This record gives sequence, C-alpha cells and structure tokens, in this order.
Amino acid sequence: MVERADRAPLSTFYAPGAWSEQVELDEGAAHHASVKRLSVNDPVRLTSGDGRRAVGHIRELSKKRFVVALDASSVETIAQPLQLEVWAPVGDRERMLMLAEKVVELGVSSWRPVIYRRSRSVTPRGEGEAFQQKVRLRQVNALEQCGSAWLPEMLPEATLDAALAGDAAHTSGSRLLLDADGESLVALMGELQAPVRVALGPEGGLDEAERDQFLRAGWRAVSLGANVLRFETAGIAAVAIVRAHFR
Repeated sequence: MVERADRAPLSTFYAPGAWSEQVELDEGAAHHASVKRLSVNDPVRLTSGDGRRAVGHIRELSKKRFVVALDASSVETIAQPLQLEVWAPVGDRERMLMLAEKVVELGVSSWRPVIYRRSRSVTPRGEGEAFQQKVRLRQVNALEQCGSAWLPEMLPEATLDAALAGDAAHTSGSRLLLDADGESLVALMGELQAPVRVALGPEGGLDEAERDQFLRAGWRAVSLGANVLRFETAGIAAVAIVRAHFR
C-alpha cells in the first residue's frame, strides 16, 4: 500500500453508528488490536463507513473490551465519491471475495450480486446470506487497511430479470456492460455521466439472450481490449478506469 502524506500510519478500526467522547468497539476489533500489539494510550483511527473519520487513543483494551477516547477536533466528514455501482456475477467464491475487497479500495458506492444462467454451474459459488456476510467482512477489512471513509451499499442478490426491472426506474447516468465485442471503454470515457453502473458476466460469459436483455434495457457494451480476463480482473480494471476519469 502506498503511503500518503495526508494520512498518518495509524491502525484503523471500523466503528459504525453514532460516536461520542468514548467509542466502544466490538470483540473482533479488540482481538484485532491485540494481534497488532496495540496498548492503552496508543493512537488509532476510526472510520464509520458512512463518511466519517477521526483519531483517538486507546482508553481500555482487553480480550473482550476495546474503548477509544475520541479527539473531537479530529473528526472529519469525507464527501461521498462518484456514485459507482458494480453488478458482480454470482460465481466462484474466492474470486467474488477478491473483487468485493478491491472495489472498496477503489471507492465503489454499491455492490449488487447478479445470478446468471451460467452462475448455477459454478461450484463453490458465492451466494446466500452467509456468503453476503463474508463479503461484508472482507469489505470492512479493506476499509480498515485503506483508512477510507465509505463502505459500499450492499444491494440484495437478484436474478438478471429482477435486477434489470429494478434498474429501469433509474434513467440517468451511464450503464456499462463489459463485453469483448463492445466499444473501447477508454475511447468513450468523455461521454460518461454519473452515476455509473458496471455489469460483469460470470465464468463462461453471458449467453446471447442475457446480453440482448442488457442492450434492450439501454446498457452499453464496452470492451477492455483483446485479452480474455477473469471476471474479477475485468471488474477491477473497469472500475479503476472509471474512477480515475472522475477523480
């Protein structure tokens, strides 16, 4: 991870909800602090996942109790970045988890898992409530590692039919379907408008009927080049390009 001059190298902990002069973190955070060999009075950073960051020092630390005394003057509110939504295919579990982690680093605002016809042939695949909890934990870990302020909204797992039906009401912005036969994503960056939605197909790609569904719904097929990419690589690359353009 590249060091930044505007951020001190402090250990960061996820602390959702309202903050007071003292913030009590959960048992998992207490364990994490112990693994890092932190001690009472050590400085730490808190991040809320909804745009707030602050610095404080450890007031209490044991196996089950972790309390941070907050420096009220350090509380900062970070503007929400460009609305950028990823439609991640329900596919291989580890690849989905990697993508979920990396899009947090890149500042994605929402995450929607989509079930495609070829999703059902993948095993072990990432679906269901328990897996969504794993996704969230991986995203929280990425948030803490980066010291960022925003976690993406977790949208419910949906079939393509349901996802497109729900998206129909949102007519503004740009909707991009990654497709080997599409236009160059880089070439059309100047035409993009926020909010941006990026959809990825599963292992084996979309079938023709699904691709047609996207195009009929107004999505634009875009390509990252001639190389064949796994879905998590394609997702990371596309999000990085879009994010860099709108920085």
